[in-house]
Amino acid sequence: MSDFISEEQHHAEVAALNHEIYRLTRHINETEQARAEEDTPDPYDPFGNPTEYRDFRDDYSEVLPPIKTPAYKIDLEPGYEERRRLKHFYAVGGWCALLQFVFSTIAGFVILRGIMKYIMEMNPSADDTSVYTFIKGSSILAAVNMIIYIAANVIFAVIGMKMADVKPSSLIKTKDYDIGRAIQYCTAAMFIWVASSYISIGVNDIFTKYGYSTDVMDSDGMAVTKLGFAISVIYTCVIAPVTEELFFRGMLLRVFSKANQRFAVFATAVFFGLAHGNLPQFMLAFLLGIFLAHITLKHGSIIPSIVVHIFVNTFVTIMGEMDLTGDRLIVFNLVLEALAAFGLLMLLIFRSKDKLPATTPAQSRRGFALAKSTFGVIAAFVLQLAYLIYLLLSNTV
Repeated sequence: MSDFISEEQHHAEVAALNHEIYRLTRHINETEQARAEEDTPDPYDPFGNPTEYRDFRDDYSEVLPPIKTPAYKIDLEPGYEERRRLKHFYAVGGWCALLQFVFSTIAGFVILRGIMKYIMEMNPSADDTSVYTFIKGSSILAAVNMIIYIAANVIFAVIGMKMADVKPSSLIKTKDYDIGRAIQYCTAAMFIWVASSYISIGVNDIFTKYGYSTDVMDSDGMAVTKLGFAISVIYTCVIAPVTEELFFRGMLLRVFSKANQRFAVFATAVFFGLAHGNLPQFMLAFLLGIFLAHITLKHGSIIPSIVVHIFVNTFVTIMGEMDLTGDRLIVFNLVLEALAAFGLLMLLIFRSKDKLPATTPAQSRRGFALAKSTFGVIAAFVLQLAYLIYLLLSNTV
């Protein structure tokens, strides 16, 4: 009887020991799995950069699928496949920027020449100068410009988002944005506009000393009819801000932000400036483009940048229609300087809480370092810069 009890106790002890071994093994496996998961990069923050805006990121496994492997480590230098995928996204942005510029420039010229030819056929006695003056002063040129730029911005924004698999709905999911922030951003943009205006005046003075002018826009006598003026105002104050933000802060910023948000901010600002085709507007568009990209990153949406863009364009349009002479000009400048000072305060408050994203060593090798070797990006930059230089050099005082 005692032998039977002893044998039962022995089996019980073995069973208990096996259970304890199983429990410890399971605990060790769970601990190792948890540690591996902790060591695995977050696909929405693969470089561990707390200064970037995580909500604006896409899943980096689209670029580097092994990143979801437990305990995977991202190398300092990107491997072949990662480089290839990142350059694909940069190429998408670069080619879309290039085609947007080429389409808007060539299509506008072709359509304008076609209209001029038709009018001259209907009026054989008319010459090129008189016909162009008529088209420019009527609603025709304003309407052509509006249609061309809408098509260029929207078509290539949609193409870029399609090729980069960017969901349009992701562009308008706005976070932490209210009327207070809208006012803060608009006044900050006012300071940027005033600052860039002073910079443009100084740069123009330098060019003037050498017989050139930075003012390459021939806007005198344009859209003087009521319909032409209405089309021009609607496009400048509403349609242009919406479509340009869709292209530059919607598609281009998101495509360029795959690995390095800081690079994306400055790259899109440069292309935004070059797209305006003249140095004064480049100054404003570049500086404002940095700010617009920043608030887009912060709120994960192009809505805040659209509001600011509409505000700036509307303000400039209203200012252009005002009779600013004598005492009116003095009062206006005082008000403008006061608004600019308040805008500077708003900008400093914003920047004190929200810094531009910094760049880690690994990200620096995946931003400009890769983009500068991407043909589409270089082609877009060189062509637009060459066009801007050509306009400057051909515009003598």
